[in-house]
Amino acid sequence: MSKSNIAIVVDSTAYIPQELVEKYNLHVIPQLLNWEGESLRDNVDITPDQFYTRLGQAKSMPTTSQPSAGEFYEFFQKVAESADAILAILLSDHLSGTIASARAAVDMMGDFPIEIVNSKSTVMGLGFMVLAAAKALENGADLATAAEAARGLVPRMNIYFVVDTLEFLHRGGRIGGAKRLIGSMLSIKPLLQLRDGRVEPHSSVRTKKKAINSLLQIAADDMQGKSGIKATVIHASAPDEAQKIYDSVKERLNPDEIWITPLSPVVGAHVGPGAVGLIYYAES
Repeated sequence: MSKSNIAIVVDSTAYIPQELVEKYNLHVIPQLLNWEGESLRDNVDITPDQFYTRLGQAKSMPTTSQPSAGEFYEFFQKVAESADAILAILLSDHLSGTIASARAAVDMMGDFPIEIVNSKSTVMGLGFMVLAAAKALENGADLATAAEAARGLVPRMNIYFVVDTLEFLHRGGRIGGAKRLIGSMLSIKPLLQLRDGRVEPHSSVRTKKKAINSLLQIAADDMQGKSGIKATVIHASAPDEAQKIYDSVKERLNPDEIWITPLSPVVGAHVGPGAVGLIYYAES
């Protein structure tokens, strides 16, 4: 099976830079934002800028949902028209029912070869796994080998982020072990991490600046002596803070690759405006 006939499917929470989506011919299935009677496709019907502008004026808050099994089936069918196999790399099953929908759709696809990878991650943690698989395919890997290239990054991926308030994570039910911080959420700025696919608390400080400094120090300690570092700064309508983190990461970690990416509307609905974070790993 030639590399060109294996298609990669990823959900929209990865928010991979568009130039990379195009370079590797990635197929992005949108998550859904349900808001005031509308069902909006993530980054198709609503962009991050549109989302945060509307959020500031909204009388009601949005909810999110994953594509249904039927929607996945239709998406897989379309992709299969020009592919001999599909590798679907999707966000953590602890954060969404996306993988369950995809697996139900696989059953509908009969004997068409589809491999599903549970990234135990989201945003560019998921994105980095997709890119690893895409590069493996570019180098001639088969379906199983490309899937293992993605899975191999699961335990190596680091995701830390700071939110202005835990309200959005709490309301959306994505707060994981960080729920114990709720009682004091007005007086602290928690540093959170995605661990084993769940949002968990790392530490709590009194100011956002200190939380960001702690995040940067953790990354510097983690990556000391490592090579092939790849990183992404993420933000929810906080480009100035994201740029400062980007500049610091470039100086302290000297990564081979680094991006700044906004959070998709569906992710933004769970972390709230002002959230910033860092995703990184080392190849060796």
